[in-house]
Parts: sequence; structure tokens; C-alpha cells
Amino acid sequence: MFETVAGSDFRSLVRRRLPSNQENVIMDKNRIAGTAKEIKGSVKETMGKSTGDTKLQADGKADKVEGKIQNAVGRFKDAVRDALKK
Repeated sequence: MFETVAGSDFRSLVRRRLPSNQENVIMDKNRIAGTAKEIKGSVKETMGKSTGDTKLQADGKADKVEGKIQNAVGRFKDAVRDALKK
């Protein structure tokens, strides 16, 4: 079922562990979604500027602000979780 790859089987390659400093890194969903909204807002804003569409540009700015707020909420949740672990 598992093929040998360069002297080791596939299972050993799959089971590689993260370095110890990255094992417990858990990022809040809000930070990821917030960053995605910021990027989406930047794209919308740029497209609005290049096409002269003020509504699209305003929507982009609003998305960027919404993403920044969501990202801040995620950072706060991460800080609380980290403080409770200690």
C-alpha cells in the first residue's frame, strides 16, 4: 500500500513533526478571515481607483476596515488564550 521513497516509507514522511516552537501555534479563525477581508478590500479599492468606480472603491475601503477590526479581535482572542495557558 505504501511505496518506499528514498529508503523510507510514505508513513514516516507524513508523520514528520513540526519544530517544537511551532507545535502549539494556533491562530484564531478571526485573524485569518480578517486578513482575507483586508486583501479583498485592497483589491476592490484598487480596481475602483483604476476604473473610476467610486462605489467599488468605497466598498473596498469598508472591507479593509472590517478586516482590520476582525483581525484585531483575533489577536485579542489569541492574547487571552496565551495568557490563560501560563
